Amino acid sequence: MPYPDLVRGDDGVSRCGWVGADSDYVRYHDTEWGVPLLGDQKLFEKLSLEAFQAGLSWITILKRRPGFREAFSGFDIGTVAAFTEADIDRLVTDERIIRNRAKIQATITNAQIVHDMVESSPGAFHDLVWSFQPTRRTTARPQHLADVPAATEESTRLSKTLKSMGFSFVGPTTMYALMQSAGLVDDHLEGCWRSA
Repeated sequence: MPYPDLVRGDDGVSRCGWVGADSDYVRYHDTEWGVPLLGDQKLFEKLSLEAFQAGLSWITILKRRPGFREAFSGFDIGTVAAFTEADIDRLVTDERIIRNRAKIQATITNAQIVHDMVESSPGAFHDLVWSFQPTRRTTARPQHLADVPAATEESTRLSKTLKSMGFSFVGPTTMYALMQSAGLVDDHLEGCWRSA
């Protein structure tokens, strides 16, 4: 293959090398990663899952996503914002999710902030996140996994803005992962079928 950091699946399709052969990863790469994600609730879910992913592999979160969705009431912003200590106690024993009390608390706190934003101005969270989309690609499409940054100026600014509003687990690297997965940036490698 002309690009060494691609993998060719059993279907003969070339994909970004991080996908490997896991069918969940293949489906995620092909249908979600880098596709523009719109709306307050969808972006809140993505923000929450990226926060849970901090320090872990994304496949760990992806395989538990159905459990996360059930445990967090479909990531309905108003519902999660109203979670109580009893809900936290319930969630830290739920084996379907990552049972990290700090991340669970952060998800609830983040929901409360988003809820306050969108209650009077629907779309405000969506607009805030998307306001950090780079205006254009400043470099060539990455050819190697090592060419993909861990954080950027935009993800750092998004992180600082969210932290100043009281959000937790929103560091620059986590925010860049959000930007990649929510389609604010397109880091599919040169030669990947999704880069066409």
